[in-house]
Amino acid sequence: MQEIELGLFRQGLSPGSPKQLELVSISADLGSKLNAVWHSRLPDIHPSNITRNRNYICFATMFDWRYFSAAIWSSPVNQSFDIDSVLELRRLAISPESPRFTATWMLSKMIKDIQKKIPKITRLISYQDTDVHTGTIYKAANWKNMSTVKYRTWNESRERNKPQSTADKIRWEYDLPHRSKI
Repeated sequence: MQEIELGLFRQGLSPGSPKQLELVSISADLGSKLNAVWHSRLPDIHPSNITRNRNYICFATMFDWRYFSAAIWSSPVNQSFDIDSVLELRRLAISPESPRFTATWMLSKMIKDIQKKIPKITRLISYQDTDVHTGTIYKAANWKNMSTVKYRTWNESRERNKPQSTADKIRWEYDLPHRSKI
């Protein structure tokens, strides 16, 4: 990976508050690269696992021409959800140099942008790894804890890569407020 190309080791200022960050849309390729650097449990996600979905969008935060976080959203992996109206936060990776509360601030900004760019989306979902996270960002952003999903292997139908995590997950959901046309 070209860390210099990503601006990861460029000398510069660090923001003191998430309000100093700028939320920008990025490509799935860049989202995958940034995720590989910062994600605590699931660093690997190939861009094709994002772009082959009906709906997808990727974001990053920037300050002083440097990236500080990345998020990857796509149609839900679980096909029991309506892929036209539900969007899943597949990855949220935050640099250790990011200011406190970056993740919750970023969720708020991304929700507004998703509502504008993909207006047919009515619900957001995300899965929290119970081995390493407590769900603080979702609680702070008023998401609902819907259920605990027990780990089960994906290797039953065909040979796959070794799982990055075998922990149970908590599914969080956020219903987007209906916006009437004024």
